[in-house]
Amino acid sequence: MDLLQWLFDARIDFANGQFLLLREVLGNVFGLLSAFGGMRRKVWAWPIGIIGNLLLLTVFLGSVFGNPNSVDLLGQAGRQVMFIATSIYGWVRWREAKNSGGTAVEPEWASWGTRALLLVALLGGTAALTPLFRALGSYEPVWADAWIFMGSLLATFGMAKGWVEFWLIWVAVDLVGVPLLWSAGYYASAFMYVFYGAFTLVGFFVWWRVRRRRGEAELRVTVETAHLDPTVRRE
Repeated sequence: MDLLQWLFDARIDFANGQFLLLREVLGNVFGLLSAFGGMRRKVWAWPIGIIGNLLLLTVFLGSVFGNPNSVDLLGQAGRQVMFIATSIYGWVRWREAKNSGGTAVEPEWASWGTRALLLVALLGGTAALTPLFRALGSYEPVWADAWIFMGSLLATFGMAKGWVEFWLIWVAVDLVGVPLLWSAGYYASAFMYVFYGAFTLVGFFVWWRVRRRRGEAELRVTVETAHLDPTVRRE
């Protein structure tokens, strides 16, 4: 109990009365570790991410948990709950794939139809959630909070499905998240979002190369099979 109380009270103080909650720092560190594990397609990325989500949930509901910074970012808080639910799905999906004798996930490009649905869901969900978050008292600009929530939902689901494009959704989230978090006084999270933005671009190219190599290997096997198949006519 003393350890839990210390975790809730611990903060890093700076000049001019500025400070960072230790929970915010630790939550973002766990989030970064989860992203790193996701880039390497490791199953442990999901439970590590859940720990970070629980820590950040207590941070973004400042008025509920009695934080010195009492600004509530309902989209940020809500997405932590969403992360936990979606992470359980991803955790089970990747673990089953791993236990079946393969890798946890094989990166795939989403179809054009799926991409269109993702874009519609991102824009439509942001528009629908903005008045709800505003009515609940979320921090302005509320549309940015709603954008981050919807983008995070779609990106996490895309990661669970193994779509390469999920990294680009994270980039879109980071571009909006940095100025919002900075203006709300969540400096650690804003800084981490800058780092995440660069990291997600790296992750995108890593998964892209994995998918390209697998595609080249499949093409090579197809060509070799056709070459050895006596039923294939050669002109």
